[in-house]
Amino acid sequence: MPDRETMPSAPAPEVSERAAALPQEALKIASGYAFSGPALQLGALLWDGRCLPDAQIRVPLTMLNRHGLVAGATGTGKTKTLQLIAEQLSAQGVPVFLADIKGDLSGIAAPGRSDARVGGRAEDVHQRWTATGFPAEYYALGGIGRGIPVRATVTGFGPVLLAKVLRLNRTQEQSLALIFHYADSKGLELIDLKDLRAVVTFLTSDEGRQELKTVGGLSAATAGVILRSLTAFEAQGASGFFGEPEFDTAELLRTGEDGRGIVSVLELNAVQDRPQLFSTFLMWLLADLFHDLPELGDVDKPRLVFFLDEAHLLFDDASEAFLESITRTVRLIRSKGVGVFFVTQTPKDVPADVLAQLGNRVQHALRAFTPDDQKALNATVKTFPNSPYDLEEVLTGLGTGEAVVTVLSEKGAPTPVAATRLRAPESLMGPVGQEALDRAVEESPLYERYARAVDRESAYERLTDGRGGRGAKGPDEMRDAAPVEERAQERPSGVEQVVGSGVFKSLARSVGTQIGREITRSLFGTARRSGRRRR
Repeated sequence: MPDRETMPSAPAPEVSERAAALPQEALKIASGYAFSGPALQLGALLWDGRCLPDAQIRVPLTMLNRHGLVAGATGTGKTKTLQLIAEQLSAQGVPVFLADIKGDLSGIAAPGRSDARVGGRAEDVHQRWTATGFPAEYYALGGIGRGIPVRATVTGFGPVLLAKVLRLNRTQEQSLALIFHYADSKGLELIDLKDLRAVVTFLTSDEGRQELKTVGGLSAATAGVILRSLTAFEAQGASGFFGEPEFDTAELLRTGEDGRGIVSVLELNAVQDRPQLFSTFLMWLLADLFHDLPELGDVDKPRLVFFLDEAHLLFDDASEAFLESITRTVRLIRSKGVGVFFVTQTPKDVPADVLAQLGNRVQHALRAFTPDDQKALNATVKTFPNSPYDLEEVLTGLGTGEAVVTVLSEKGAPTPVAATRLRAPESLMGPVGQEALDRAVEESPLYERYARAVDRESAYERLTDGRGGRGAKGPDEMRDAAPVEERAQERPSGVEQVVGSGVFKSLARSVGTQIGREITRSLFGTARRSGRRRR
């Protein structure tokens, strides 16, 4: 590993002696970025149309759990900014999570290629550029795409997040929460979507009418709407995202043998047509971390930095409960050592209560072609501290790989606004080859753990077999690890088989009995059982 400016042992650069010759305003800005501790190098100051490499723009490592925003119009360089920050975090021993929407972040594991553009950028900003790859793991949501499959159980996902992907209204969301509560109280494990469908099918049946009365506030009509939404959701091919083995988010916190943080890249290119689903899954990962991680207080460096790409999708048609949960999670997860960066086009895509908590800002160029664009530009300018720049002019005139930056200083105060020419990433700026990606996935120590879906006894089996499940196996006993698709062909299906099961006759007598293990739910209603491995 070559010497790197970003390693903790390297002395923190201060404003150079040559910077004394800078214009007074530029010198004042540069002085705001002369931190004493470890920091990430973002680039060099732009002032009066010139790049001033003696005025380096940086962000303190200790402040990266204070969250951030990377914004800008399409094609302005947001993805390369993510890559640049992720590389330096990894070099500092900080694990990183990246959502790869376009499929071009897989190159972070491979050394970059030097060319005239890279060389010119490095010279402009006084960057000692060295082609370097970084340790990475590749994941794919539900196993769709190239990567280690990431799945969640329905119980783990919880009612608030599931209501969002089902596009339920507030009343239906509350009703879904009651159904989850009912399943929890009965010890009916909701592993995959067919488990939840079996429970709702029973509650909407003639036989289940009496049980429905025990679920206060849940009407048969609303339960029917939920059942239809769930059935349509399954018909769209969503079943593969839910099931076991459920992904353990502790995997995102690992470092490599050389001490560098592992960059976890979740490929979403194959599920771009399901934005509600993948954006909500990203929030599930974050909520799961929040639920399990211990309090750390102030830290020398983050335990993880989590980038939420296409962040506006999280907030589209979001319920009040969902927005409140996001706001509280972002506010509180900082003390657990996790930094969250929202990546989107304009700050107005992020609710004000969330935006107020994002202390580090990298704003790429905005366009003002339409009245709506102009309105977004004006709103963006108002979110920055007072500045000697004409920000409306600067933000519309920035080139690719340039941005307006303000971060939190080591004392927690905002730094001066700095137009910045950003450094070039040192890893490959583009995807790695398919063969190399497949090989990296299959050689990962996590591949065997998550690659093959399993289907053990859960609510569906209990509700379609009056003997308590095929083979009467215990709730924790794993069944044969056949693919889900094969097992689905073996099982009975349909409302008649669910409703006709003898197990329903005993359900009313088991109210309040914990057949399963204790379930606790977090802000999002996500759940972890007591037997699950803890961080």
